[in-house]
Amino acid sequence: MVNKIKFCTILRERSLEHKKAITLMLQNELYGQAISILRQELDSMVRVIFLIEEPDFSIREHYVEQTLENVKWTLPNSRSAITDRQMVELSNLLFGWTKSVYKLGCAFIHLSPMSNYRNENPFLNLDEVEIQDIKNHLHNYHGFPLASDLNMDTISPYLNKVFIKVSDNLEAYIESFENDAIGDI
Repeated sequence: MVNKIKFCTILRERSLEHKKAITLMLQNELYGQAISILRQELDSMVRVIFLIEEPDFSIREHYVEQTLENVKWTLPNSRSAITDRQMVELSNLLFGWTKSVYKLGCAFIHLSPMSNYRNENPFLNLDEVEIQDIKNHLHNYHGFPLASDLNMDTISPYLNKVFIKVSDNLEAYIESFENDAIGDI
């Protein structure tokens, strides 16, 4: 029980810092950094979703302990790592939007042409299906006009809205996790 409280405290402290940081990044038009912060918030969210979907409380505790020990998550009694991809795929199956946000965030965390967004449209590096997925998600959740091109100028006004949605969902999932919910997302 104490470990779960510590784990949830870490999640909330990280999220609070993200809220402060994304505000600063957006005020200073540091959109790549804002997207990186968004990706980190999403990382917390998919981990909590992964835990909530795990019905075995001893396995949940195993992952929480690994976090507190600063160890990469592995299956119990195994060396097989739980990958970000597995957690993102699970949450994407449940919600249908996390994979595109996560992938976009990764493009800004890792060195890529996306970091050159001040000089070139980074979204031209994506295939048409990815572009349409992002546009549709932005439209469905935040009112992005589907007729607009996808570029940093058109999406930057939506970055804080996306962050708030992820952050609010994260807090709701943390509360569900604290209340021992199983798959009640």
